[in-house]
Amino acid sequence: MSSATPEPVGPVDSSRVPRFAGPATFARLPRLDEVGGAADVAVVGVPFDSGVSYRPGARFGGNAIREASRLLRPYNPAQDASPFALAQVADAGDIAANPFHINEAVETIEAAADDLLATGARMMTLGGDHTIALPLLRSVAKRHGPVALLHFDAHLDTWDTYFGAEYTHGTPFRRAVEEGILDTSALSHVGTRGPLYGKKDLDDDAKMGFGIVTSADVMRRGVDEVTDQLRQRIGDRPLYVSIDIDVLDPAHAPGTGTPEAGGLTSRELLEILRGLADCHLVSADLVEVAPAYDHAEITSVAASHTAYELTTIMSRQIAASRAE
Repeated sequence: MSSATPEPVGPVDSSRVPRFAGPATFARLPRLDEVGGAADVAVVGVPFDSGVSYRPGARFGGNAIREASRLLRPYNPAQDASPFALAQVADAGDIAANPFHINEAVETIEAAADDLLATGARMMTLGGDHTIALPLLRSVAKRHGPVALLHFDAHLDTWDTYFGAEYTHGTPFRRAVEEGILDTSALSHVGTRGPLYGKKDLDDDAKMGFGIVTSADVMRRGVDEVTDQLRQRIGDRPLYVSIDIDVLDPAHAPGTGTPEAGGLTSRELLEILRGLADCHLVSADLVEVAPAYDHAEITSVAASHTAYELTTIMSRQIAASRAE
């Protein structure tokens, strides 16, 4: 980090203020307004779940993740990094979107993301349901062009419509392909499993350019081999990572709207993400945490650690680019 760059403001010191005290910002980090309105990585919530097709409640996911993140500590041994000392990470609060009008909400989220990215920040977005990935991708593509996408999910999310609605949590990546905001040479689903409406779902998905690594593939082939395959597919392209917490098995993430048996373990997910540390991660989202169905914060704890790994990758890359 150059001498002209101010020292980042880090989280509240848990040796002086108990973790259970004070406001629940992500990892007890400062609010965006407390660091002058600009950060290198902005953690932002989108409490919107009007696009769900089964169990609602993901609108409460962001704050549940923030509460669980009180236990995060400033040094990440898995990546040998102190992410909050390498770059300014701040909690940007929530994007308030109309819960009664999906199309308007999508526009609101895109505009708010545009404003955050215009400050030079990368975004770590906490959903909300997976509908929000489309406006976030639109905004990121305005700055980077079509991006590589790594999509962790039990489901494809490339269906066409539900009840005639184009914007739902099951359609964002079909819309993104149609809009030309994804690099179709570098699209991957990871962790997919479970029944589909028909074989055509897979055929359509392949035509859009997606490669698939199922949860069974991860189990049989192992994390290292899968991660190497993903890195080769991504290359040096700008990368957007979108994680539906239901990529995890319900044993590891019961608090979600559309659970599917046979998913990844939290350990597998975290290790795959750590293996992507050299990919050019420009922003990420973590969605579909529905705390009403959770037990002992199992899901929100897993989600907070997942967001922590992604934030660490972004902070390391920002620090490295400044050093150059």
